[in-house]
Amino acid sequence: MNNTEYTADSIQSLEGIEHIRLRPSMYIGDVGVRGLHHLVYEVIDNSVDEALAGYCNKIWVTIHKNGFITVLDNGRGIPVEIHKKEGISALEVVMTKIGAGGKFDKNSYKVSGGLHGVGISCVNALSKKLIVTIYRNGKIYEQEYLKGKAIYSVKCLEETNMQGTKISYIADNSIFNSITYNYEILANRLKELSFLNKGLHLFLIDERNNIKEDFFSENGLKEYITILDKNQESLNKNVIFIEGEKENTIVEVAMQYNTSFKEKIYSYVNNINTSEGGTHISGFRRALTRTLKKYTEGYGILSNKDKVLELTGDDFREGITVIISVRVINPQFEGQTKTKLSNHEVGGIVDKIVGEMLTIYLEEHPIERKKIIDKVILAAKARQAAKKARELIQKKNPIINSILPGKLADCSFNNPENCEIYLVEGDSAGGTAKQGRDRNFQAILPLRGKILNVEKAMQYKIFENEEIKNIFTSLGVSIGTEEDQKVLNIKKLRYNKIIIMTDADTDGSHISTLILTLFFRYMKPLIEKGHIYIATPPLYLIQKGNHYQYAWNDKERENILNKLGSKKYVNIQRYKGLGEMNAEQLWETTMNPKKRTLRKVNIENYYDADKIFSILMGYEVPPRRDFIEKNAIYAKINV
Repeated sequence: MNNTEYTADSIQSLEGIEHIRLRPSMYIGDVGVRGLHHLVYEVIDNSVDEALAGYCNKIWVTIHKNGFITVLDNGRGIPVEIHKKEGISALEVVMTKIGAGGKFDKNSYKVSGGLHGVGISCVNALSKKLIVTIYRNGKIYEQEYLKGKAIYSVKCLEETNMQGTKISYIADNSIFNSITYNYEILANRLKELSFLNKGLHLFLIDERNNIKEDFFSENGLKEYITILDKNQESLNKNVIFIEGEKENTIVEVAMQYNTSFKEKIYSYVNNINTSEGGTHISGFRRALTRTLKKYTEGYGILSNKDKVLELTGDDFREGITVIISVRVINPQFEGQTKTKLSNHEVGGIVDKIVGEMLTIYLEEHPIERKKIIDKVILAAKARQAAKKARELIQKKNPIINSILPGKLADCSFNNPENCEIYLVEGDSAGGTAKQGRDRNFQAILPLRGKILNVEKAMQYKIFENEEIKNIFTSLGVSIGTEEDQKVLNIKKLRYNKIIIMTDADTDGSHISTLILTLFFRYMKPLIEKGHIYIATPPLYLIQKGNHYQYAWNDKERENILNKLGSKKYVNIQRYKGLGEMNAEQLWETTMNPKKRTLRKVNIENYYDADKIFSILMGYEVPPRRDFIEKNAIYAKINV
């Protein structure tokens, strides 16, 4: 036995800075790309809070070649006087103490995003070095920190006419996986902030590539929603814009209906993107449903035949794009990363303001009102048709639904953890895959040609499609119940790995994209939980005598040929499809777990992925053509 004593001395009490450095993911989510950029957001958010308070209209963000980030604003500057309680400079209190800052004093900041009080102190703790410069009271003050600890007291350097705060830091590479910044990620955040704070100038300078960009918006959310919705055909001619204030909570909503079948809601609280929603979203949805329902039922718009339709909240939100931005004095978030608002009172405020203003809009715009109601009725009809079609693939009757698709060649193992299924392009390749697989744990489902493009199809058409029904039934998943029609039930998922295997050509890439569109739109939890993969079959078989090698791209082919030396008697076979490989070759290159390469599909950024699927698979041709023209040079059929 280990006789080491467990005493009071064994209990460690970590100060704020030490705890942040020991458990960084508790404060910033992770120590990868997201966490690294989250630090920059924390510093920028402090400057934006100065803008919200009315004391700042310019913010400069610089990415330096040496790994430093600098954020400069022309706000009031953090106070540097001695803090009465702590006995040190107020600046040092803000930089080193969790829960310290002017955000808690309502006289200093009316609204603010960084109300957890760990923002700048967290950045300081996770920086190898940080220098803060304050321009205040006609003087320049400076203090330097190493790994969150001050190395000298605040210095007064010289006089100045400037006013504001400059934070310059380098993230600690012993904590983060990498300290290389992605320009596009930061540019997108600054662009977003410019729309959320009309009149605020934001500048981004990347010294690594000598790039300078500025972001500014005069019309705010109205301008933002036209950009987010530019690939859609709008129903209402002008953006529906709602704004109001109640109990010191400011609400701004921009919304637009389009001909698509999707609901897109972008929500913000004090400039923080609340990706998981919260009470402000609930309030908006209640107001929208209540207001539109009044017009569909109370004003006789529904025909006698349509009155049997039972309208749901989903029907009222189909085809809507919304941006909701609220400014709250004391926001309560779930978690430090601030992804879900939990203030109950905010929901009621948003509900009231949206309900009143939307009623006025609908009264004043009868043509747009009729288009919206027609869209709602169409959505309800499609939902009912989809429900009937969906019931065909639900596993309600164990006898009927135990019959799997005839095309499916199932595996013999029963434990889903040990099983995988290949979705294979075409019956020919499917036949080869069936012969080459390991029947114990590998199942094969051949798909006939290109499956339905779900981005363009109405929901009931999707669930009537034979190939899509076969995918649902084979996987053992189902969509929703009468109460909740959007939740994917994966409790009976039959395979841990779902592998898309198509030809290594443009048609194969298109089929992969169609299948991925289905997964993203209707089976997203399978992607989020890491079940979706893409197989990588080779492009070439290179033979010389008894020696043979496979190449997955042109570069590999050239390297192999160079190693073989003389090109004489070398035979190069270009695989135009999976069916051109025999069963042994397909197993050896693409299906053998010991040798194959699988690309795991994940969602780094939901909004970006949503936009790309809309562009590539949606109705609008011009944005797709623009995308192809800009990105064709980077396209790779096989990586």
